[in-house]
Amino acid sequence: MHALLLIDLQNDFITSGALAVPDGNAVIPIANRIMGHYDFVVATQDWHPAGHGSFAESHSDVKIGDLFQLAGLPQVAWPVHCVQHTPGAQFVDELDTKQLNHITRKGTDPEIDSYSGFYDNGHRKATDLERTLQDNHVRCVDVMGLATDYCVKFTALDALTAGFETRLIVDGCRGVNLQPGDVDNAIKEMRQSGVTMIHSIDIFSSTKKQKQRQ
Repeated sequence: MHALLLIDLQNDFITSGALAVPDGNAVIPIANRIMGHYDFVVATQDWHPAGHGSFAESHSDVKIGDLFQLAGLPQVAWPVHCVQHTPGAQFVDELDTKQLNHITRKGTDPEIDSYSGFYDNGHRKATDLERTLQDNHVRCVDVMGLATDYCVKFTALDALTAGFETRLIVDGCRGVNLQPGDVDNAIKEMRQSGVTMIHSIDIFSSTKKQKQRQ
């Protein structure tokens, strides 16, 4: 089984959102076009409680963009975003959610952030993602979404560690790039770790070849 992991395609991460990723809207049509080519489709959803520890406003001595310590780990101070049951946490309206097989929520512990769809940032607690993929006999995952240098990267790396053959759909991702080069460095790290780089056109090509062999 081959699964598609759609990372955090939520209102707060696109244009006019609280933590808008530059050009983030551009990945939504790609997601809609390719979902039908997979056996199983999972969307991750940032799902923070109000007052989450990663929010700058939860601390008197940090401002947005600062690096500080949270749960003993380096943490970027983010604006308030993807608070549970708010419009910003909902999936983008244009996303064809009818094609989703499963939703994994992350970042629910107010004391620690969770970039990866598999674990919190300290790998202290797992989400339901790995078990869900295993229960559905998934062996390979393709990852795309927002943002390349944070949640996409850590999800892809954890997928590898969990034993899944992992590919990154490069044109289906956009990054925050807080520091110049962050996105390029994230892609380099994923590639060196064993993530295969593909583009969405490759998915259509492989599907066509499979049909021709049948």
